Amino acid sequence: MSAGKKGPNILVTGTPGVGKSKLSQALAEKTGLEWLDVSLMAVKNKCLEEFDQLYKCEILDEDKLLDLMEKPMSEGGKIVDYHGAEFFPERWFDIVFVLRTDNTILYDRLKARGYSGKKLEDNIDCEIFQTILDEAKDSYKEDIVHELYSNTPAQMEENMNRICTWIDQWKIDNQAS
Repeated sequence: MSAGKKGPNILVTGTPGVGKSKLSQALAEKTGLEWLDVSLMAVKNKCLEEFDQLYKCEILDEDKLLDLMEKPMSEGGKIVDYHGAEFFPERWFDIVFVLRTDNTILYDRLKARGYSGKKLEDNIDCEIFQTILDEAKDSYKEDIVHELYSNTPAQMEENMNRICTWIDQWKIDNQAS
């Protein structure tokens, strides 16, 4: 950890619909850390390439986005929210939380968002095969990757409390001497 960091950098990742943004926003409000919604940053800063007709979404320009994020991440105190984990530099994060959701609940959430066809099927498969969890474990030191279930409001609250406890301990462990 670099000296003078404003706080820990946290990655909240998981399949679309597991509750990443809701948790990240609530964490930012509770802790004062800055929430970086990567999807929104990509749109605002034109970090998108052509449109994928099959998935009905724009393709992320990862290099442009990473260049944009480098300085804020080096300052520390960021909560990064994105449905991918493998392209972010390992050095950026102090801890990674992978949210998981029961497939039936996830299906209903994604249908409510308007997902259908291949996009819906592939995202459910991604959750079934724990693709994001495996990506995170392959991309970061395994001891900083934590799987959290996000099926109910009570679990979200439990996750929030667990992460806040971790942040409090990080602050104690990283106080300037």
